[in-house]
Amino acid sequence: MIRLAFAAAALLGLAACTPPEPKRVADLPGWGEDRLSEALPPFLAGCRPPALPAALCAEAAAIPPGDDAAARAFFERRFTLRPAGEGLMTGYYEPEIRGSDTPSAEYPVPLHTRPADLVEVDLGRFAPDLKGRRTAGLVREGRLDPYPDRAAIEADAARPALLWLADPVDRFFLQIQGSGRIVLPDGGIRRVGFDGQNGRPYVPIGRVLVQENEIPRDKVSMQSIRAWLEAAGPERARAVMEQNPSYVFFRPVAARPDQGPTGAQGVPLTPLRSIAVDRTEIPLGSPVWIVTHHPLTGAPLRRLVLAQDTGGAIRGPARADLFWGWGEEAAHAAGPMQEKAGLFVLVPSP
Repeated sequence: MIRLAFAAAALLGLAACTPPEPKRVADLPGWGEDRLSEALPPFLAGCRPPALPAALCAEAAAIPPGDDAAARAFFERRFTLRPAGEGLMTGYYEPEIRGSDTPSAEYPVPLHTRPADLVEVDLGRFAPDLKGRRTAGLVREGRLDPYPDRAAIEADAARPALLWLADPVDRFFLQIQGSGRIVLPDGGIRRVGFDGQNGRPYVPIGRVLVQENEIPRDKVSMQSIRAWLEAAGPERARAVMEQNPSYVFFRPVAARPDQGPTGAQGVPLTPLRSIAVDRTEIPLGSPVWIVTHHPLTGAPLRRLVLAQDTGGAIRGPARADLFWGWGEEAAHAAGPMQEKAGLFVLVPSP
């Protein structure tokens, strides 16, 4: 779900510290503690050439379910380490939001579908140094112009809508997460997913609120920003949200209720096993060992995850976003996550 990660946490400075320097997979800090058999299903879901050799994927598929020792031996034998450094780990989740198939006084906020005039551009096809970078716009008189920004899109009442929501703040955070579950008045569920972005840069409104002295820098989180928007009133909240010109469009998606949304690699995301990365730094499908802390308890969080998604705010070799799942419990952990993290990419042995 090529998403715009919640980036307000990027405001926080990262104190320097000395990361561990393991030489082998078996030397990774906390390696013996993880239930590695639980990482195999998401690993296999995205195990395919060219990211990983077909023979390696077949070997992984032969490991008996639940056999942690066999899974551990497989990763130790078949992979080497490439430290990615220390950076920032944030969290994301799949929200559940009230909505309706039809507009009404209770559901006045359109969730827009992808417009027909949106043109996406893979810049790497035009310049090698822009590999992995994309933009979007619209064609006017044979030229690609910038697409309208958030304020202009929301002011255009003629734009088609997929569904209708009760709250513009819900829509704003749904766009940040990139996918969601819309709960209809009759209890039915509509799954929606990312279907394009207007090409405008992502501006974290947490940074805006800090600069305007509305939220202390060390208190910025998804929860604190949402609370401020809800307390500010509709006009003031809209003015702040419009300072982020980026805008995400949605499409309906078919997915099992027990599965996460589809990530940029094209496979369902797995809670606490999938991360969003900068694909120019870490290839999608790569196993990655993370060394960080739980955002609520402070306990060590060291586990094998898979690079299966990307994000507009995820840039750099050691910048990642951990998928926590869906619903309120996932939101409770994902929102405040802004932890220092060491990342180690597992690379197939020659």
